Amino acid sequence: MGIIYQKNKQTGITYAYENEAYWDKDKQQSRARRKLIGKVDPETGEIIPTRPYKKQSEHMKIPPAKQGPLPITTIKRSFFGAIYLFDQIGETIGLTADLKSCFPEMYKQILSVAYYLILEENNPLSRFSHWQKTHSHPYGEDLPSQRSSDLFQSIDEASRMRFFQKQGKRRLEKEYWVFDTTSISSYSDVLKQVKRGKNKEHDRLPQLNLALLFGEASGLPFYYRKLPGNITDVSTIRELVEEFDVMGYKKIKLVLDRGFYSQKNINALYQHHQKFIVGTKLNLKYVKTILDEERENLKLWTHLQGPFHTNGICRPIEWDYEQERPYKGDVVKEKRRAYLFVFYNPEKAAKDQVAMNDHLTQLQNDLLSGKRWEYDANEYDKYFTVSETLNRGRKVEPKEEAIREAAKNFGYFALLSNEIKDPFVALSLYRSKDIVEKAFGNLKDRLNFRRMQVSSELSLNGKLFVEFIALIYLSYVKKKMQEAKLFEKWTLQGLLDELDSIELFEAPGHGRILGEMAKKQEQLFRDLGVEPPSL
Repeated sequence: MGIIYQKNKQTGITYAYENEAYWDKDKQQSRARRKLIGKVDPETGEIIPTRPYKKQSEHMKIPPAKQGPLPITTIKRSFFGAIYLFDQIGETIGLTADLKSCFPEMYKQILSVAYYLILEENNPLSRFSHWQKTHSHPYGEDLPSQRSSDLFQSIDEASRMRFFQKQGKRRLEKEYWVFDTTSISSYSDVLKQVKRGKNKEHDRLPQLNLALLFGEASGLPFYYRKLPGNITDVSTIRELVEEFDVMGYKKIKLVLDRGFYSQKNINALYQHHQKFIVGTKLNLKYVKTILDEERENLKLWTHLQGPFHTNGICRPIEWDYEQERPYKGDVVKEKRRAYLFVFYNPEKAAKDQVAMNDHLTQLQNDLLSGKRWEYDANEYDKYFTVSETLNRGRKVEPKEEAIREAAKNFGYFALLSNEIKDPFVALSLYRSKDIVEKAFGNLKDRLNFRRMQVSSELSLNGKLFVEFIALIYLSYVKKKMQEAKLFEKWTLQGLLDELDSIELFEAPGHGRILGEMAKKQEQLFRDLGVEPPSL
């Protein structure tokens, strides 16, 4: 059960409703019941009851988190160290405060499930009942399967959007925001956005696409969207820009992979006065012209930047900006300042050759077997000729000129920006998109989300949000480990296991007693930016 907010457009008053999800057996779909709670104070955000309202009723499936310290009634010994670490991180980055503000009745349950997902790598939620018996966690009680399902279905869209808004405001305005998407496969036939599309991991199952937004300097995610599996990257930017306006994000600076490049997207970013760095394709006319002019110069030592093992130059250009104005029935055409960066990396050239060999082999095998995939349709015709005769059967021949043309650009790549002028500053920022790619790995592998196992849209939305909360904690820990060079001695799992072994002993009349803590454990807390626990 959750709380949703709805604004009356005529009066401007925002009302709060109690929202309870349930399963309609007749219609075979999730439904919701709403009950008016009161008005929302526009200044404080508090709910002013319009009628007597009990926050807790007997029919509520998820009891509210208990307030204040609970009296100790039983003797208990539980693991405490890693839980303490996450509690402190949540306070430091404002995550706990934002969750409490947006989900006042269930934030402790959300935190407990997120902690479990991190500490019990790849284990299903059905094991939470066992885990919670041995761990001190925010909620302090069990969440069996049915209750966790109710929890997921109670996480409503309005509260999620308020959470994203609060988290976004905590990010530095001057930092770049890295945006990227991934594909999550599913066997489900009830999720509306599960579609067949181009899977980035070459999984042939139907999929859902997930978009993540990270702070480049903070290294933390603070926004996500799920998209239909057949939506391409290039189609997402205009919607993203519109949602920035809804959430009040200003002075945005984006880092985008070349999959998001299109003339319309670049025009949309210019139109909304947003700064960007985006990868570009080498076959674009203006890119190809400059690359051909600089191809040999790029390989000279004078354009080499040692730490990057890459050669690069910057060329100022004029972007042909266009903006359609439906209300005036015309199109504005102007020149806008931009900077094109072209680079050459010999290691990339070798990797490009290997990747191309594998790609051509796969295309050839598909054609020989007669099994064409829609997302590779253009590639088949670009690199191969297929003929069939009664005597010799199917014959697949490579187009060597096309292959030779593609090989000419191995090792080269290009970026476009409307702010940065230094090629290696731009490259450094662009490479920060690696944090999103690693985050996708964490989400799929460590947080057990490679295959979606949910029975309804509401459950998917809620579970994805809790996984996202867990991802924030993981991202923070990994960034701190990198800064302190802890990966030289520890794996992420090893470090968490080391801290998780610290115990907390509770007994009636004696309070809480912290177990023994080694010096190296104390140092690990400090390396992660947290003071060691003391009771």
